[in-house]
Amino acid sequence: MTNKKPILGRKRILITGGAGFLGSHLSERLLGDGHDVLCVDNFFTGTKDNILHLLDNPHFEHMRHDVTFPLYVEVDEIYNLACPASPIHYQFDPVQTTKTSVHGAINMLGLAKRVKAKIMQASTSEVYGDPAVHPQTEDYCGNVNPIGIRSCYDEGKRCAETLFYDYFRQHNLRIKVARIFNTYGPRMHPNDGRVVSNFIVQALRGEPISVYGDGQQTRSFCYVDDMVEAFVRLMNTPDDFTGPVNVGNPDEFTIRELAEKVIALTGSKSKIVNKPLPSDDPKQRQPDIALARTKLGWSPTIALDQGLPKTVAYFDNLLKKDP
Repeated sequence: MTNKKPILGRKRILITGGAGFLGSHLSERLLGDGHDVLCVDNFFTGTKDNILHLLDNPHFEHMRHDVTFPLYVEVDEIYNLACPASPIHYQFDPVQTTKTSVHGAINMLGLAKRVKAKIMQASTSEVYGDPAVHPQTEDYCGNVNPIGIRSCYDEGKRCAETLFYDYFRQHNLRIKVARIFNTYGPRMHPNDGRVVSNFIVQALRGEPISVYGDGQQTRSFCYVDDMVEAFVRLMNTPDDFTGPVNVGNPDEFTIRELAEKVIALTGSKSKIVNKPLPSDDPKQRQPDIALARTKLGWSPTIALDQGLPKTVAYFDNLLKKDP
């Protein structure tokens, strides 16, 4: 991989959760930009398969480590992506999920403070809960159930944001906070229970497609390349801009529309089957990205009809290798 930047412009960049879906794509991007990347992951949901193609790059290093324990390395920037992000995974061990968000944030903020690194927190649209405001703007405080089955993730991420802003105010730390909306693309975990991967895997296997509720709840789907571009732009904004900033695709689709698109794209004979709606499942999710457009000069460029075929191709290849 050729470097686009001279060696003097090279940064040492830590990505926690670096072997995950988003982390592996971000690693690839930052290496392509000419930086040294340290990928840290405990491989709970991340997989070495996601980074195999990077292991021969002399500017890439990976370390098995759990962010709930302190980490002592020398870096210039930190992207804190570590945390299971799908309900199936984060509800498997909810206490550990909260620890990953909260203790992980404390440990990474402490590292950033020690080495004077700039740090970005991968927050989530889940901080808005089941929103009473639509679309969601960054000044909306949310409608979150603090004791529900999703709370370990929702409240863990909200607490992480609190910690980031307290470190910013108390220690003058250089922080960035991105609130990520639904993202999809190659390297999603096939068993993560998320709607895009679920529908594609079920359609390719010819299984019934599980739509929870009546399928009229809405989501907005951002392709992974667009999301990574937003991360890099956010990290490179002036220090006086911290966010939080919504990053996602504002194009809104019902879950049933997505199921129908996947069936058409795969040529599957799968039938749509309605199942009970899970507890605290948001009815609407759509980002207002006016702030991202203004401050990052960013908006998504890859529509669902462009990104979905690439994602289907990835899963088709994966299932052929390991049906």
